[in-house]
Amino acid sequence: MRKSITVILGIGVLVGALTALGGIREAGAQVQVNVNIGPPPIVVAEPPAMVLVPQTQVYFVPEPDIDVFFYNGYWWSPRGDRWYRSRAYKGPWTIVERRYVPGPVYRVPRDYRVVYERERHIPYGQWKKQYKDHRKAEKKAFKQHQKAERKEFKAHEKQESRELNYHGQPGPKERNQHGGPGPKEFDLRQNDRGHGPGRG
Repeated sequence: MRKSITVILGIGVLVGALTALGGIREAGAQVQVNVNIGPPPIVVAEPPAMVLVPQTQVYFVPEPDIDVFFYNGYWWSPRGDRWYRSRAYKGPWTIVERRYVPGPVYRVPRDYRVVYERERHIPYGQWKKQYKDHRKAEKKAFKQHQKAERKEFKAHEKQESRELNYHGQPGPKERNQHGGPGPKEFDLRQNDRGHGPGRG
């Protein structure tokens, strides 16, 4: 929002300055100002329906006739020779280099509207709820998987520690066979010359 206000104020100041200088014109002097405000806005507040491109996770908006796709949490739209991306259907849209457009989105056939016009049209509200529920289920499954992995790792670590102790190996805080520190302890006492360990 601040960026938009700054751009608008900057344009206003520039136009005001050019108007003021209009009376003092030098021969052959021209000023040209190009401002890239981004893609034209999408007029529809919410898409009427979403259609899934078969064998992908890419959805497209069948109406209006603007190429708008949804994939992996982002809205994608090619306009001319540029691609735009947004977190929300209403924008704000930002320019994205073509190399950052996901392959499944980029590979949607040019005639996708004709090819997939008979696919099931999902009302936007229903699609949005399904998508949120799906994301929530994915996150829950991921957390459960992480928890199971941590539990398995701790059990493995505990079993390994038991096996070491069973075979006469010192545990992490036990002393070794010669009375010295165990593997994770350090002897910081000075040596017989008054220096720290290992110094001569």
